[in-house]
Amino acid sequence: MRNYLLAITLAATPALAQEPRLGTIDFPATGAPAAQPAFRRGVLYLHSFEYASAIRAFREAEAADPGFVMAYWGEALAYTHPVWDQQDLDSGRSVLARLGPTREARLARAATARERAYLAAVEELYGSGSKQRRDTLFSRAMLRMVDDYPGDLEAKAFASLGLLGLNQGVRDYGAYMRAAVLAQQVYRANPDHPGGAHFIIHAFDDPIHAPLGLEAARAYSRIAPDAAHAQHMTTHIFLALGMWDDVVSQNTIAVNLTLWAPGHYTEWLHYGELQQGRYGAATTLMVRVRGAATTSGRRAALALMRAQHVIATEDWSGSLWTWPIALDDQPLAAAQDAFARGLAAARRGDRNEAGAQRSVLATLVDVVRGRGDSLGARKAAVMEQELRGVLRHLEGGADDALALLREAAGQEDGLPVDFGPPEIVKPAHELLGEVLLQLGRSGEAQREFTRALAMAPGRSRALVGLVRAAAAAGDRPAAEEALRQFEGNWHAADPDLAELRTLRALVAAR
Repeated sequence: MRNYLLAITLAATPALAQEPRLGTIDFPATGAPAAQPAFRRGVLYLHSFEYASAIRAFREAEAADPGFVMAYWGEALAYTHPVWDQQDLDSGRSVLARLGPTREARLARAATARERAYLAAVEELYGSGSKQRRDTLFSRAMLRMVDDYPGDLEAKAFASLGLLGLNQGVRDYGAYMRAAVLAQQVYRANPDHPGGAHFIIHAFDDPIHAPLGLEAARAYSRIAPDAAHAQHMTTHIFLALGMWDDVVSQNTIAVNLTLWAPGHYTEWLHYGELQQGRYGAATTLMVRVRGAATTSGRRAALALMRAQHVIATEDWSGSLWTWPIALDDQPLAAAQDAFARGLAAARRGDRNEAGAQRSVLATLVDVVRGRGDSLGARKAAVMEQELRGVLRHLEGGADDALALLREAAGQEDGLPVDFGPPEIVKPAHELLGEVLLQLGRSGEAQREFTRALAMAPGRSRALVGLVRAAAAAGDRPAAEEALRQFEGNWHAADPDLAELRTLRALVAAR
């Protein structure tokens, strides 16, 4: 998960006078009646990953009842974010230390065996050993709770979350499907449970499984309307299914609940607008948030939005390139920026600039790897390989170019499935399809665009390529179907864009 996601989510606290609408849970815990509403609110915020708000709520419960053991449990748990592979170990341990000086002393304060089991699981999370080991022990402890307390929906919810975090931010289908089973049990038992709906979405937010998460996505925005992350999270399913109107509407709500600044929610909103062909709105959004790019993470988000913008609009010489964005401490974002600059230069026919950006990108691959981001380094390496292929094509070496681009596509296929706007900002199969189409190899191009759309359903630039390739290959049914999907994407596109009219004429002429 991108680094700036946490910063945006931590700001997601609705400014409401009344109790926020976050869903419904039944979580009995031993504590003073005056502390119970804040405790329940904290757990509800936990389920929607509104961690800063959860911490405030649990502290409110502790203030109302300093001996409320489960309030300390909740506050400690809020410093671990399993799906994002983030943990503030010192803060989590500090919370536990306020409850008691040792593990034994803390467990002795639990009023029931069930509460002792909850606390013991968090003790594992902040115990000794590597984070991977502690994540595993926490997950095992929560699964034991499911066995011991089969009617406890909170145990099932947090066991589901523990499974989602087992592989430290890398999707593991086996663990995700086990998590989905538990989350579905929670959701079926309580359709207003935010964790049940939320964790179903996380388990299924890839193009293969996304249809299984659509019901939960539709429900989650209703369950927790005052949680910004809940409004955004629905779009993990919508984006995976190419439902761009929903991607835009839900992320607009999420941004309105937080802050109009470059970040996770604005990035998804912007990407959705690009897929709709609403380039004017996407440009307006970038201009609106540009002034708030005041932190390292926000600058990285703005740079990625710019790269996505240039590639979607194919405005290779646009004024966005004049914006200075400092990315010295964000090497993956710098790599994405260098790739987009290099591709734009190649499309303008500027071989020198394209080559210079490829050299920058090659260096950044090593920098990203040196930061310990092995997955980010692999993504940067794919982009560097793509740029090599584009350069060879520009130089007239068609066979070499195709070999390089096929290798890039193979490397991309070996990566974990991306969710959200692609971090490889020009998917390799899409780029390979475009080069094949330029070379007159329409049948091969059609296969590449089809593959690109299997990985990123409904992506407009890939649909454009598929219409052109299928039409050129004489496959009118495929061209018509791709055109139909593209028309759906662009039903509210900027009226001055000619691409849809051009594609309609192309298909009609076949």
